[in-house]
Formats: sequence, structure tokens, C-alpha cells
Amino acid sequence: MTDPNAIQPSALDQLPDRDPEETAEWRASLDAVAREAGPHRAAYLMRRTLEQAEADGIALPKLLETDYINSIPTAAEPAVPGDEAMEARITAWNRWNAAAMVTRGSKHGVGGHIATFASAAWLYETGFNHFFKGKESAEAPGSGDQIYVQGHASPGIYARAFLDGRLDRTQLDNFRQEAGGNGLPSYPHPRRLPWLWEFPTVSMGLGPLSAIYQARFNRYLTNRGIKDVAASHVWAFLGDGEMDEPEATAALALAAREELDNLTFVINCNLQRLDGPVRANFKIVQELEAQFRGAGWNVVKSLWGSAWDELFALDTTGALVRRLREVPDAQVQTYQTRDAAYIRQDFFGKDPALVELAKLLSDDKILECFHLSRGGHEPRKVYAAYRAALAHKGGPTVILAQTVKGFTLGEGFASKNANHQMKKLTVDEFKTMRDLLGLPIPDSDFTDGQVPYGHPGADSAEVRYLQERRAALGGPAPARRVHPLPALPAPADKAFAAFDKGSGTQNLATTMAFVRLVKDLVRDKETGKRWVPIVPDEARTFGMESLFPSLGIYSPKGQTYEPVDRDQLMFYKEAKNGQILNEGITEAGSMADFIAASTSYATHGEAMIPFYIFYSMFGWQRTGDQMWQLGDQLGRGFLVGATAGRTTLTGEGLQHADGHSPVIAATNPAALTYDPAFAYEIAAIVKDGLRRMYGEAAPDEDQNVFYYLTVYNEPLPQPAKPSAAGVDEGIVKGLYRFNTAESAGLTPTANAPRIQLLGSGTAIHWALTAQKLLAEEWGVAADVWSATSWTELRRDAMAADAALLRGEDRVPYVRQALQGAEGPVLAVSDYMRQVPDQIAQWVEQDYTSLGADGFGLSDTRPAARRHFGVDAESIVVAALAQLSRRGEVKAAAVKEARERYGL
Repeated sequence: MTDPNAIQPSALDQLPDRDPEETAEWRASLDAVAREAGPHRAAYLMRRTLEQAEADGIALPKLLETDYINSIPTAAEPAVPGDEAMEARITAWNRWNAAAMVTRGSKHGVGGHIATFASAAWLYETGFNHFFKGKESAEAPGSGDQIYVQGHASPGIYARAFLDGRLDRTQLDNFRQEAGGNGLPSYPHPRRLPWLWEFPTVSMGLGPLSAIYQARFNRYLTNRGIKDVAASHVWAFLGDGEMDEPEATAALALAAREELDNLTFVINCNLQRLDGPVRANFKIVQELEAQFRGAGWNVVKSLWGSAWDELFALDTTGALVRRLREVPDAQVQTYQTRDAAYIRQDFFGKDPALVELAKLLSDDKILECFHLSRGGHEPRKVYAAYRAALAHKGGPTVILAQTVKGFTLGEGFASKNANHQMKKLTVDEFKTMRDLLGLPIPDSDFTDGQVPYGHPGADSAEVRYLQERRAALGGPAPARRVHPLPALPAPADKAFAAFDKGSGTQNLATTMAFVRLVKDLVRDKETGKRWVPIVPDEARTFGMESLFPSLGIYSPKGQTYEPVDRDQLMFYKEAKNGQILNEGITEAGSMADFIAASTSYATHGEAMIPFYIFYSMFGWQRTGDQMWQLGDQLGRGFLVGATAGRTTLTGEGLQHADGHSPVIAATNPAALTYDPAFAYEIAAIVKDGLRRMYGEAAPDEDQNVFYYLTVYNEPLPQPAKPSAAGVDEGIVKGLYRFNTAESAGLTPTANAPRIQLLGSGTAIHWALTAQKLLAEEWGVAADVWSATSWTELRRDAMAADAALLRGEDRVPYVRQALQGAEGPVLAVSDYMRQVPDQIAQWVEQDYTSLGADGFGLSDTRPAARRHFGVDAESIVVAALAQLSRRGEVKAAAVKEARERYGL
């Protein structure tokens, strides 16, 4: 049986011990302290020793947790510059108006959130008054700081904009009422309020992820010499409950690994989620501290206000700190709502030393500490934490600021589990709040039971002070600016025209065609440097390894090793000024990269052209929420779904077989979705995308869009572009006739039945084979059309319908294109039928479709296509069936075809 007192094997046994006798003495000393003075004293001495070792530069692993106290001692807190009393009045006005705006809106049933900003007010106000650089900042001109506002705190940001004159009462009264054109969006939505909001954050978890990659992209811009934005700091305001989202912590290691000391997380630890405690039986602050420290972040805790200083001074045994550490969060929340007697019994009564300490405290003192005094509610504490964050170099900082959710809103709100869903205060509650905040709002202003907005006047000392502070920091914040940038010059036509002649006898996958196009475009002297290639660790799958040596993979450390493939032509090259962002296996991180790059035109006044290439199956369905974020943030660029289609990625099977990404993409109004069949179509789409997003867009074109292209890994012949007029227009609009039976050399008889075959992407090759079979074996003439975008055709048709309702005479493009085309229409793609069926109601001819509905499977391409009924032979049978229903071929032909082809 193992002796429990025996010294257990240790990893340190593997290291040389130069003086075992000295080691034994140190261990014996520690045992003696623990025996004589207690384990807490021993732990204290060990921590002091570790602290001294770190100060002396001795490399040691750090502790993951510290005591449940402030990181910065009161004596070390710097004085807050400026007028603290004035800032308190400003904060009071903002608290009031944030609550008033939501309460006034509640009569319309539009909802809103009050408690979040009430807890975080000083976290924002301290930043606005002393830290957040504006767009006109001398240190970071045109960029300023990037501020990710916690979504549910938006009423407080609106209240501040109202105080400084950027919003008026009418706009506040239109909170969450945007249909009339003069309203305020519920949360930070750049597309809805583009002069104020920069970053959409209320899809919780995406804010912290995006903030990390924004800070990283700032370094990328600087290291590549595009723009020096080293002085820009990224501030992300988050909730402790939000940190449960996996995206919120997905990139913590990246931020530490790349030493992003231009990034600060401020986590509002009010200990509450939307429905109750974040960690009812545990301590979320300690959990987050360990998580961030373990990831390599600097952690600053601001937990207790100045009222606690007396308690800590009286704690000569350490019992208070130990008790604070052991009390679970839900009990701390309960203390905030209970009387002094309860707190004396439940908190102090657990330890004799605390019982004695409590005898020295008045009831008022206990209530002040447990009800009111939190580090996140005191500007001096918050200022000290922010100053420490900016002073820390070599890595990112997280500030864990403890607050009370619903602070200053009264007993009905503070720390109540339901306060996230509580949308209004009564008049009496407002009057109590007014008295607490010391605001000069008379009872007579409460007319007809309506709470008034409060404003000290445009020329008041408060407004002047606020505006002066913002002027000193570089202008208003938050603020989004779209700089008057010149249109980027169009790349030379040579890069695009290279695909017009086709590939001859060489087979070429459209994925490779896209990569070849980009390889030429990044060489352009004017715009080449602005391309940002992004890939989640599958560059070789997509044939992008040829870009490694020429563009380099971005790494802030450069290449500190000798690559294993150094002797090969396409060796792995990392560089500080590398252009490629190769993110590892993270579609979420890659999308966050894309969002930062795609909005650089506004954030930094530098237009960048990102393209993000990924397995199409792992894009929209995995990070579709970020695609919405991209559209909301008005991003521009090219998303490329590679290895696309349900039957084209041979052998990979269900989890890789994308049959639906165009359907999901179609739901995003900012996404222009294309399924090109040929290399020249890709060139035409990219050329037009560069014109629209970065060049001379037409007056009726929204530049704030992004393109989604599906490309395939199946090597196939790439034909020359047809010489007929209007091909480029058709490619961009979504449909053009690729050939007719006659131009394909099939010479149908004069009275042959005719059908129109519409295909997109790789499916057009099946349609072309079917065209030949129909002519040679069944005497049917088929024309083949390339449907490059079912979604754009649908959107144009919907716009035409809307125009008709306005009394305008407009015909959908799809109907114009197919006008006069003989026979029925059969549409096919490598996706579910819902994709081509988007246009069905606007096609005047008889319309039917084929598609790969259902789950994918592993097999060869021909077998998979036969399984889903989309191969050439299946198209033939479907075409004959359609013609048979019209009486143009005999019904027996359909049965004969099925039997002949083994269907």
C-alpha cells in the first residue's frame, strides 16, 4: 500500500539538482512555516517569493489565480486627471437619459435594456473622458481607437450622444423605431446608423473574437507598410455571461502569442447572465482570471470600491480575503439585496475572526460595502485599471471589473435575476433615482406620467467639459467615418482577358482558375499590395502554395526557423510583411480577419481587398452569423467557397458535401452570390466586383456588398468565352445563353422538339453532355444557358415586382433573357433544387429543376451524380419527361431512356 506521506515522483526529478542539501532545507523551511504559522502564511510567503522572482526576471510559471481582491492597491492608484465632480454629473445625466429613453419606448412595446449600462456606466465614461482616441487624434489620425461596445449598453451610448448634441430628443423617442427613417437601432448596427457605430456586437461572442483580429489586423497594416496604426488601441467591452460563448475565448491564445498589447478587454462582471447568475455556485471572476492568465494575458482585477479599504485594513488574519474567495457569486448577489443583519450572520458569522471584525463595523458601513462599493463603479479604480492596461507591454490585457447589474436604478432592479427583461421604471422609481443622482429635474417635468429627458443645456458646463475632453482626445467617439477615398484604379485587362481563350486541351478546375487570377492581380503595381489573401490552413488544397514564396505568410516574428521545404520551388515562407493570412484551422478566425480587412476603408481610411477561400461546406453553415456581422459592418471583399457542390468533392462524403451554401448565402442581403461554371466567368465577376466595391460604382449600386463565389476542384475543359454580344452583362446579371443546339454543331431537324437547359457551376458540363445525348439519341434540340447567379436573378425579379406596384413598367432580366426561347426550361445545379427554383415564378416557360437534395455521401463523382439524379443521363430523362407532358415526345421514350441508361 502506498505511503501517503511519501514524497511523490515529480517532473523536477528529471532535472539536475546542484545542491540537494540546500533543496531539502528550503522544503523543510516551508513545512515549518505551514506547521507553526499555518498554511495561509506559507502560501503568502510562496507567492511573495514568486512575485520577487518575476521582478528579478527569473523565468517561472505564473499562478493562474490571485486572491479575490483588486490587482492595484489603493495606495498605488494614480489620481484621475480632470474634474471628478463634473464627470460624475455627466455620468448621472447619461444614466438618467438611458433609462428614460427605454422607459418612454416601452409604451410602444419595442423593449430595450436598462440594467447593463447602469452597471457599466463608469467603465464607458472613464474611457470617453480620458482614454478613447477619436478619428482626429494626432496620434492615430483617421483611425483613432476601435471601441467594441457591449450591445445591451447601447442606450447609454445614445444618451451620451444626446448630451453632446449628436442626437436630439426626437431621435431618442424613436429608439427601436426605424421604419420612419429617423430612428435609432436597438444595438450597435453600422448599416442602420453608419455615422455612429463601427462594430456590430450584440450577437454575443463575436465582439471579442472580432476585437482580437482587429487588433491583429492593425499590426498587419503597420508591418506591411500600408498605414502606421501602431497608436490605435482596440477596446472590447464585454459581459461576464457573454464569455460563455465559445467564440468569445476562441482566439485568446492568438492575442497572447502575437503580443497584442494594442488590445484591452473590459469585462463587466456584474455576475449576471440574461436570466440569472453567471456562475451561481462558483466565481466567474476567478474562472476568467485563470482562463486569461493561462492563455498568456495580463489580468487586472478591479473588484472592490474604496469603502472596502477599511475592511481590508482591519483584516489582520486574512480571514476576510479567504471568505471573499469562498463565497459563490449567487450569494454575493443575495448580499446586495439583504439587510445588514443577514450579512453579519451569513458572511461574517462563518469565521470567529470575521465575527470580531464585524463588531467594528456599523450597519451603514456594511451596507455601503455590500450594496454599493464595487471597483467598476468608481472612476478612480477604473482609471487605474485602464492606465495599467496601457502601460503593460508585450501582451494583451483583460480588466475584470466587478459591478452591480441595475446599479442606481433602485431596489426593484439592482441584482434582480429578471432585470435584463425589465424595460421600464415607474415615475416614483425615477424620482428616487433623480434624488440619488442629484439631478435638477423638478416634479413638474413629469407630465401625464411621462418621464422627461434631462439636459443641462447646450452651453452648460457639463456639455462644454464633455466636448473639450473629446476634442483633446481627437473628436467624438464612437464614430464611424468613410473617408473620401479615390476609386482604386482597375487592374489591367490582361489579367482578366487571359481566361477568354479557354484552356485548350488542358483541364482546369475553377478553384485553380480563381487562384491563377488572384496571382496575376496581386502583381498589379497600383492595387496588388491591397489584396489580403485569407485561408484557414488549406492553402495547398486550393493550389495556393505557389503564393507562399512570392507573397509570404504574415507573422509578426517573421521566420525564425529554416523551413523543411527550403530547397523546393514553392517553399513555406513566413515574413513580418507577409501578405497571406494563413490562420490555422479556424473558419471563425478567418472570417474575423476578413471583417477587419473588408472594413478597413472606413476604420482606417485604407481600402483593402480581402479574399477568403474555404471549404464551401464549412463557411456559411459554420460561420453564417459572422457573414451577417460582415454585412452589418458594411464590409467589402470576396468570399470564395472552394471544393463546392454536393457531388464534386469526390470521396469526402456527407460532412464535406455542400449542397446548400447558396441557399444560406441568398438570405444575406449584402451577399452577391455567384456559381460560375467557367474560368472566364470568374474573371468577369471579379472584375465587376472590383469596379463596384472599389472603383466607379453606378449611382444606383450599393458599394457596401460582398461577393460569394463557389468554385470547384474538378479539372475540366475551360471553353473560350462566347463572342455573342451581352455575355459579360449576362455573367454579372446571372444568366446568358452559352450555346444553341445549332452552334454546338448538333444540326437538329427542322421540327425537332426543343428544350432550354439552365446549368450553374460544374452542372453545366452535365448539361452539355445531355445536350449531345438529346440530339444524337432522341432527336431533341437543346440550348444550354449558364446561370451564374440564381440569387441575383431572383433579386432583380423581386425589384421588378416592387417597381410594378409603384406603377413603373419593368420586366425582370430573367424573363428578358429567356424571351422567345422555345420549349420548356429544365434547370440543374450541384445543389438542392431550392437553389435554381429561386427564379421559377418569373420564368414564362414551363419550368422544372433537378438538384442534389438530401445528405451527401462518399463515392466517385459519377456514382454520386447518378445517386442524386443530376448526371447527364438523368437530365436527358427529365428533359424527355418534360417534353412528354407537353405532347412533344412519346411517353414511351421516357421509359426507354430510363431503361437504356439504367436509371
